[in-house]
Amino acid sequence: MREPGEGDMGMRARGLLNLRAVLAPVAAGMCVMATAAAVLVPALGGVSGEAGRGRGGAAAPAVTHRAYGSGAAPAVAKCTARNAAESLRPSSEDGPAVSRIQEKGQLVVGVDQNTYRWGYRDPVTGELAGFDIDLALAVAEDILGPHPKVVFKAVPTSQRIPALQKRTVDLVVRTMTINCARKEQVAFSTAYFQGGQQVLAPKASKIAAFDDSLRGERVCTAAGSTGESELSAQPHGAKVLTVPNQLDCLVRLQLGEADAVVTDNALAAAQAAQDPAVELKGRPFTDEPYGVAVNKGDTDLVRRVNKVLDDYRGDGGADSPWMRAYRKWLQADLPGISGPPSPEYSD
Repeated sequence: MREPGEGDMGMRARGLLNLRAVLAPVAAGMCVMATAAAVLVPALGGVSGEAGRGRGGAAAPAVTHRAYGSGAAPAVAKCTARNAAESLRPSSEDGPAVSRIQEKGQLVVGVDQNTYRWGYRDPVTGELAGFDIDLALAVAEDILGPHPKVVFKAVPTSQRIPALQKRTVDLVVRTMTINCARKEQVAFSTAYFQGGQQVLAPKASKIAAFDDSLRGERVCTAAGSTGESELSAQPHGAKVLTVPNQLDCLVRLQLGEADAVVTDNALAAAQAAQDPAVELKGRPFTDEPYGVAVNKGDTDLVRRVNKVLDDYRGDGGADSPWMRAYRKWLQADLPGISGPPSPEYSD
């Protein structure tokens, strides 16, 4: 039976993937989680640092959590590839957006429910779990206090920005890359993870990388993703297929309906962990800093999230919350990362 918000690819995924994490359907209701009461509701949409260090750099010094009045943002330089990851400095002040969340008594977060290690439903506990889920819970606890109420909404890749613009969610924590095009529509926190676009294909495939070995091949990517943008700019002779959610690409690959996938290497590594017949090809060919996305008008919420991220990174040492989450969720598939990306600020 098809569950609410589940497409055909998602239905077949449940029967095809040999997962440690069988991705269960969306169910409205209460889930008792480690630190919060969380409600998962039907999916939205349908088909449709001073100096950055990247991965493994030295931790940034602690930042003072200053007050910024009503949360208004200062004038900033025009967004370019060099400064795209800059965000507003942290503040613990309760501005209009933070107060609105506190008055509601709940934080509504757009998340993924289909990406192993990042945001997925644990088949044993029935709870949402992953690196992004842990971060969302940390934000909720900072704003609402111990045992906060969190409403998780499953948001397809292409619906992340509309969900924020329509205020159907307060935040999106869903492996969302910070870039200038998106910053024209929504606001971002500082980067909490650094990835890069890469090709995923069967181990036996002759596809070698994001290059002309893709010519004539069917390459799948999620609509509204950075992968779609890169393929539009430089398809390398490939036939591009788009789907609502990145997991659908893995299903198409398994069904023989696609020959390769272009996605963030962090997501591709998780998919390779689910299916031993596929592997990452070549090297990452872009820089993909992930940020928490917020409605563009909610500058006080951006500052509050950055305050949480500052605390979450800690000193970048082994006992910091970020490193604990990395070891728990990502290290097995993405080894060798020694710390979080340093924050970059525009003010």
